[in-house]
Amino acid sequence: MYVDADSCPVKAEIVEIASSFTVPVQFVSSYDHHMRDEITYASWKYVDAGKEAADLFIMNHADKGDIVITQDIGLASTLLLKGVHVMSPKGYLFQESAMQTALDMRFLHAKARRRGDYGKGPKPFQAKDRIRFVTELTKILSNFAGIKR
Repeated sequence: MYVDADSCPVKAEIVEIASSFTVPVQFVSSYDHHMRDEITYASWKYVDAGKEAADLFIMNHADKGDIVITQDIGLASTLLLKGVHVMSPKGYLFQESAMQTALDMRFLHAKARRRGDYGKGPKPFQAKDRIRFVTELTKILSNFAGIKR
């Protein structure tokens, strides 16, 4: 399992759930977000501070059947094509069938920001998002329990 860790609000939950299924976790973060007290059980990979460095590392290392936790729609779209299971820290699974719409919306929002139109931004992370994430990640790992690749 790979985690785009720069702004992931569910690191502790990931470690707790993954360790109960003995699934290795690789947190990927830029040096700009280096943690002094790294979470145990998981390994950490620090990459350059470039905007897409963590995404590129994950893209180049995740394989078919792996699980990736990210908020990045562009990264998710690339990984889905590789057969990677991708979910957001809010517990939503990215699906190929909805990806084009998500990418189109991301483009339109970026275009609006360039014009100087700034929306409200994403909704704040809430307790119900954490609960959904724990439920969905547990369900995914339960489905793969005992399956050797």
